[in-house]
Amino acid sequence: MTDNKHTICKVTNVAKSFEKHGKKIHVLRDVNLTIARGDMCSVRGKSGVGKSTLLHILGTLDRPTSGHVEYYGENVFDYPDGELAAFRNKRIGFVFQFHHLLPEFTALENIAMPALIAGEKRSKALRKASDLLDQVKLTHRAQHRPGELSGGEQQRIAVARALVQGPSLVLADEPTGNLDQSTSDEIHDLILSINEIQQIAFLVVTHNHRLATMMTRQLEMRDGVVYEGAA
Repeated sequence: MTDNKHTICKVTNVAKSFEKHGKKIHVLRDVNLTIARGDMCSVRGKSGVGKSTLLHILGTLDRPTSGHVEYYGENVFDYPDGELAAFRNKRIGFVFQFHHLLPEFTALENIAMPALIAGEKRSKALRKASDLLDQVKLTHRAQHRPGELSGGEQQRIAVARALVQGPSLVLADEPTGNLDQSTSDEIHDLILSINEIQQIAFLVVTHNHRLATMMTRQLEMRDGVVYEGAA
């Protein structure tokens, strides 16, 4: 359960569908979900049930066919595109299975990128990135490019990048899907530590049973519907 006083995001009757070969495909059906400050939510479900679509809508990367997504009581899909992009950059962090680091930039620059895109002065953005490098214990890798980093180090950089703008919510899609068990455990511990210390909410789509059961809220998706509590 969540405390309305600290609600970050409220999803009400959200549906998503599209047409393929003249037939309507329902990806999400009447999804209702509330995420509060400090929540740790895992989302599990079989492939094709709509997990990634849900993340994209929560992250304002895709619009629902119907229903509302409110952040701090405001329907964000009422925002003009530019304002929505600025909101996304500031309030929501993203971590993907494939880290999507920019190969031509250093680890420090990759972390700073969202702040630089938002128009922050380079010196301030790099200072914030440096603090986060220390937090993820990779200060010694500041000037290394992604190709010079291990898979686990790259994902730590991706987590730091998701945090650089001080988001309220981080959305993660299979963040340890390509990592071995030991490295996965390190990323799990990092996410849990960030949540505990900073009270940033996380919603993590994962097939990793250990990670899912470490979360305080376990959600399951079946046939485009979100259920509280894994089956």
